[in-house]
Amino acid sequence: MVAITLPDGSVRNFDGPVTGAALAADIGPGLAKAALAVKVDGELRDLSRTIETDAGVEIVTRDHEDALELLRHDAAHVFAEAVQELFPDTQITFGPATEDGFYYDFYREAPFTPDDFEAMEKRMQEIVDRDEEIVREIWDRDAAVKHFSDAGETFKANHVKTIPAEEDISIYRQGDWLDLCTGPHLPSTGKLGKAFKLLKLAGAYWRGDANNPQLQRIYGTCWRTEKELRAYLHRLEEAEKRDHRRLGREMDLFHIQEEAVGSVFWHPKGWTLYREAERYMRERLETADYVEVKTPQLIDRTLWEKSGHWEKFRENMFTAQDEGDKVLALKPMNCPGHVQIFKQGIKSYRDLPLRMSEFGSCHRNEPSGALHGLMRVRAFTQDDAHIFCMESQIEDETKLFIDLLSSIYRDFGFDDFAVKFADRPEVRAGEDEVWDRAEKALMDATKAAGIEMDMNLGEGAFYGPKLEFVLRDAIGREWQCGTLQADFVLPERLDASYVGEDGERHRPVMLHRAILGSFERFLGVLIEHYAGRMPLWLSPVQAVVATITGDADAYANDVINACKTAGLRVEADLRNEKINYKVREHSLAKVPVLMVVGNREAEDRTVALRRLGGKNQEILALDDAIHTLVEEAASPAAKNVDRNASGS
Repeated sequence: MVAITLPDGSVRNFDGPVTGAALAADIGPGLAKAALAVKVDGELRDLSRTIETDAGVEIVTRDHEDALELLRHDAAHVFAEAVQELFPDTQITFGPATEDGFYYDFYREAPFTPDDFEAMEKRMQEIVDRDEEIVREIWDRDAAVKHFSDAGETFKANHVKTIPAEEDISIYRQGDWLDLCTGPHLPSTGKLGKAFKLLKLAGAYWRGDANNPQLQRIYGTCWRTEKELRAYLHRLEEAEKRDHRRLGREMDLFHIQEEAVGSVFWHPKGWTLYREAERYMRERLETADYVEVKTPQLIDRTLWEKSGHWEKFRENMFTAQDEGDKVLALKPMNCPGHVQIFKQGIKSYRDLPLRMSEFGSCHRNEPSGALHGLMRVRAFTQDDAHIFCMESQIEDETKLFIDLLSSIYRDFGFDDFAVKFADRPEVRAGEDEVWDRAEKALMDATKAAGIEMDMNLGEGAFYGPKLEFVLRDAIGREWQCGTLQADFVLPERLDASYVGEDGERHRPVMLHRAILGSFERFLGVLIEHYAGRMPLWLSPVQAVVATITGDADAYANDVINACKTAGLRVEADLRNEKINYKVREHSLAKVPVLMVVGNREAEDRTVALRRLGGKNQEILALDDAIHTLVEEAASPAAKNVDRNASGS
């Protein structure tokens, strides 16, 4: 007798082992038709596999949370079958599901091109229409090696040889085509549907080693429905339009070049954007009772060894040697330096919490292939801070930090963010007892703050658990930016202490925290979030004074001077060009406001305000226009101060 417990708590009894397909049919014909796979005690399996013992079972349909990964894995197999039917000289290697689709790596002498995608997609659709049954088979190891070798599939044959002897050689066959795979898979290719599309072509190496043969990797995407596919493709189009690298060129913000790989050359306009964000953050931190410090760039390796970073991060650290034998490291993070400042002089429990901030310039030797515009660089500035506190203060400090972070995100235009709790990683510093205390303290504090969170198992920092704050941008993409980490380990390693109320020395808890993460990456996210149309307070150029005729040049200069006196960032466009040309050019440059002046405006001391993206213009007296723009351009930090001063 096998007892199957369903998600609703009901139990179905069978005389003996039962397949997932038979279970779905026993529940009802509609479910049998919709079933894609089963989940047995949390393990995803093919419908054809038998359930031998009592178990909790879910029937996986298209709406199930695990369906997308299953569909994408099958899309990779259908794609590989299509490619080999169209191009028989192609060898297959690996083809996993990805976060939003799949890819497959192929070996072929002749290169593929994007022009091949249409034929490949058409053949994939034909394979779906064939509704080929997908069957799992367990093969003898030698037979598998011989099959793939005889078929000219040298990569697959070599891979079979590396599979441990105790593991099954699992083969999935669909029609006449087969592949080495652990599964699970759909019952047939017809269940896949046709909501897939091939996207791009890239290079790869066998097993990721540049010394091995080069492969051709083709990426695709796959979704449950055509509607989901169209929505995703629309997001890709939007992402392309919003690409911060392209906008950075068009708006003249920054560039990156080979002579300084992974480092940013900020142009005047981009540096203005950077400084406005930094100024805002500094004002918010000062109001929140942080003290700002500055620590050295180069620090002797002995400190990094004491902290544990040398063992953990050595491969990502840039080093230099002085005239003696000392090895110095460019700091990849700021925390050990902050502990050194904390240790100067005797600290009392009355000094805690001590909130120490730094806009710390850091360097990490990221792989060149992973670098991506502002999003991943080697030289970056963290909006870093460390809160030295007693264990009893963790809850209050967590609440204060989350309130501060939430307010700052709102000011930058992000109303929606998620929180993940990352617990102990496999490789970590500190005893399990210390981790138990740290995880409980941070978990209790987060619950007390009323924050809903998901678990991110095993992804904590090597010295403590952390909260990860994930922003959602204007087109629904997620960006992990802020963190709060509870560290009981580093103060012990670096011998930080304070004198408690009992007159004895105690270790402080160290809360590592960041809100933006790094200025570079956050500004990249911000540019894409706004598609370059920055809010007025952040915009590098807040307004351009553009003339209709050369006769208005003198008045235009008066307008510019008045705007600059009021603190606005303005530029002039006095060129002998038609006003429509000027409007179009400054719109492409994402200038928020045009102040258009001609002879009539000069006579009346007015300006015509044209907003970016707007079709109408507003005629205002010069003083009124400046007053309006100054109010709109005020930093949110200043507005918060004004609100607090007024008691609202």
